[in-house]
Amino acid sequence: MKLQIDPAVCFQPMEGFGASGAWWAQNVGGWTDTDPDSGMAVRDRISQLLHDPVRGIGLTIYRYNLGSGSRYITKGDYAPFRRTDTFAIGGGKYDMTRDANAVYMMKQAVRDGAKEVIFFVNSPPVWLTKNGGGHQDKNKHFRENLSPKNYGAFADYCLDIASYFLADGVPLRYFSPVNEPIWQWNGGQEGCFYLPHSVRRVFHMFCEKMDARTDLGDMKLSGCESGDLRFFNKTYTRFLLSDPLIRRHLDAIDVHSYCLPAPVLKKALSKRTDFARRFAGFLHRYDPGLSIRMSEWCHMQGGTDKGMASGLVTAQTIWEDLTVLGAVSWQHWVAVAGEGYCDGLIYIRPDHSFSLTKRYFVTGNFSKYIRPGAVRVLAKTDDDRVKALAYKKDGKVTAVVINPTRETVPLCLEAGGEILAALTDGTHDLSESIVRGGETALPPESVMTLVAAEKQLI
Repeated sequence: MKLQIDPAVCFQPMEGFGASGAWWAQNVGGWTDTDPDSGMAVRDRISQLLHDPVRGIGLTIYRYNLGSGSRYITKGDYAPFRRTDTFAIGGGKYDMTRDANAVYMMKQAVRDGAKEVIFFVNSPPVWLTKNGGGHQDKNKHFRENLSPKNYGAFADYCLDIASYFLADGVPLRYFSPVNEPIWQWNGGQEGCFYLPHSVRRVFHMFCEKMDARTDLGDMKLSGCESGDLRFFNKTYTRFLLSDPLIRRHLDAIDVHSYCLPAPVLKKALSKRTDFARRFAGFLHRYDPGLSIRMSEWCHMQGGTDKGMASGLVTAQTIWEDLTVLGAVSWQHWVAVAGEGYCDGLIYIRPDHSFSLTKRYFVTGNFSKYIRPGAVRVLAKTDDDRVKALAYKKDGKVTAVVINPTRETVPLCLEAGGEILAALTDGTHDLSESIVRGGETALPPESVMTLVAAEKQLI
């Protein structure tokens, strides 16, 4: 099989890879005991593994969940550890020592290599919602939980917190006030349903407030993070972009890359690449100046999986989103999760031990070697089963090749000379070696990153 790369044919730039701190950071941020393998505090070692570009996989984007304060109320149906803190203490006053564990993990991520922080809100603060909770009541289906009269107070609170952390040195680049507005959010976690025109009104209020302040630097809004590639992305996007003030505060549209399993739907509604292609085409026609960011995805499958099965699904999804959707950044839902669900890059246990998954290493095949500022270039193979993409930066070209088959696939490279290869498969975890002479092989069910000098391809 031949891998062909043309550095002269360029596409979108890469802003970075990342993951969120919901909801693990409010727990792990207190793990100050020593990791026996590294000698570091467990919390610091986990952050290093995620964000350090040399001793970890070099994630450069960290998503911090600005919670609703549901931990202070008794009402509602929340899964364990999914209640969140709030900095508000009443009377327009704040206690910025709250949510200390999660704040620690955010700041440690920055110390370890994260260059960009995004604040996102699942539910407005409970003291502003209609029912005083972080999600809607069980018998209230697809009803909004934030009254328009409280849009201004919601924006003031969020921007006050953003201002504090910006002044504290946090590289807060984006604020997302609405997360997955299409779901009804009756339990399990915090969440808030909004109709498209309400999302526009919330964003407009944020924009008005931002224009009246001088303490937010270059921070932009992001959104509106609809929860499935198939449904209503175009509708919510049209409502946002029809407002010139909102458009001035947006430099991209953020989407979630889920295509949730739905056996009752026809097969045609389950091919996520079709919907990614359609949305990318729509946005290019509607507003060519806007980029697309993929701000949340996880496997959404039950059962603990540390192996290549979920690793290959992750790799395939990243490939689709970077090549078909044309995303300029890509972010996992959660960086860390408990066992029992096919989620998270690192599994944690109650005794403060942890283990790495193949999802972690496969993500590293992208994030460790495709760095912010790289530009995607043309890459293709002559075997439809094998997927490839490539980026160039600083005189080097980085290609990621995915072999989902159970066969070894010979690989003929256009580049000559020495090529760095990093392999993840059933027995290798980002194992680096030097390939010479332009010939190598892709093991079965593997992801391989190849780094060569651009001049070797000319």
